[in-house]
Amino acid sequence: MMERLSPLDASFFYLEEPGTPMHVGGVLILETPPGGLDALASLIEARLSLVPRYRQRVAEVPGHLADPVWVDDPDFDIAYHLRRSGLPRPGTETQLLELVSRLTSRPLDRRRPLWEAYLVEGLGSGRVAVVTKTHPALVDGLGAVDIAQVLLDVSPDAPAPEPAPWHPRPLPSGVELVRSALEEYRRRPSSLVGAARAVVTDARTTTARLGGLAGGLLRTATSAILPAPHSPLNAPVGRQRRVAVACADLDDLKRVRKAHGGTVNDVLLTVVTGALREWLLSRGEPVVNGTSVRALVPVSEQDDEGAPGSHVSSHLVDLPVGEPNPRVRLTRLTYAMRGITQHGRSVGADSLIELSGFAPSTLHALGARAARGLSRRLFNLVVTNVPGPQVPLYAAGGRMLQVFPVVPLARGQGLSIGMTSYDGTVFFGLNADRDSVGDVDVLADLIEQQVADLVEASA
Repeated sequence: MMERLSPLDASFFYLEEPGTPMHVGGVLILETPPGGLDALASLIEARLSLVPRYRQRVAEVPGHLADPVWVDDPDFDIAYHLRRSGLPRPGTETQLLELVSRLTSRPLDRRRPLWEAYLVEGLGSGRVAVVTKTHPALVDGLGAVDIAQVLLDVSPDAPAPEPAPWHPRPLPSGVELVRSALEEYRRRPSSLVGAARAVVTDARTTTARLGGLAGGLLRTATSAILPAPHSPLNAPVGRQRRVAVACADLDDLKRVRKAHGGTVNDVLLTVVTGALREWLLSRGEPVVNGTSVRALVPVSEQDDEGAPGSHVSSHLVDLPVGEPNPRVRLTRLTYAMRGITQHGRSVGADSLIELSGFAPSTLHALGARAARGLSRRLFNLVVTNVPGPQVPLYAAGGRMLQVFPVVPLARGQGLSIGMTSYDGTVFFGLNADRDSVGDVDVLADLIEQQVADLVEASA
């Protein structure tokens, strides 16, 4: 039996455009392992057996009679997907982010397995980086495994396994693909054909129809009725990106939470809101008391049986950028988010970490999937927050020092913000359209300034 893409994944596959690639990125900065990049490359190759989807590609059914299927890639070449790069001296963060920006701008090759990883040497202070790109179609739930998960260990002495032999299954012929689709349709008439035909004739209608699958129930019904506020964040998106990063001490954020209430996530949204306010003012945009920016905030939720699951629900949150008082901003956002958490289905940070280990790319991908299922007219930007373990992790003996998410942009949206906590620090990754939000580094600096201001106000 062939494994078929879900209708949602099929719509993502068909809707992806060269200017808005859907892959979720990650930037892992590590101490140089004892064996250097060779050790990292050997570790990834040895553990590919743990992520079988990473050796499969998408095969379309002739005539689009059904959604595509996953097939083993008989020509799989690890050297194509696992690449090396180096920074010129002095190997600064700015140079690394320029490389990440270029890599993020390039779509994945849809004729091959939908992932890439770049091993980058030449960073200052004896560090290396791993830059990953993963298509959300590979990640259909928390049970999916991302390459970063299998790369990292809790011990620096964890042995690298021996590579397991892999024998690809023969590629199905066009006749076999059609026969399988017709047989599946005979058994389950409602399961096939409709989605694929709709994708071909009117792909965007398909996405709207599948929005419920992507985003779950949209609790903020009032916000969903009205279009998102006008914002410079919404503009035609080009093919080039700029990536910026920021950091915050997790203890500082907890200190703010303790002083003013709410959750750490509420504090993070307040930080983002304050930074967006100052950024809009720096660009001469009108900001009055009632000005807001609408964020789509994916939240991991429990399944219908009460167990933490892979369901991610989309929630629209109006960020009060017009409010000049940071304490009032926090109070308003705490109230807004309380309506989500009081629904009783949201999964807490500790539960997510216990359930998924270190899986930021997986969870950010689920958030990106949720965002893609909704009309871009409903929100101005996507903000994802993924908790991670607060203990050091290692790859081939090299300690991971930092990890930054890179969440993809939707068409017409110039900025996305991903946040990942790890080992006492929250890492912000900002992915922006190079033309409309080219000053994203200013916004990253403002995020760190907002954290400092909130900490000072809490003293």
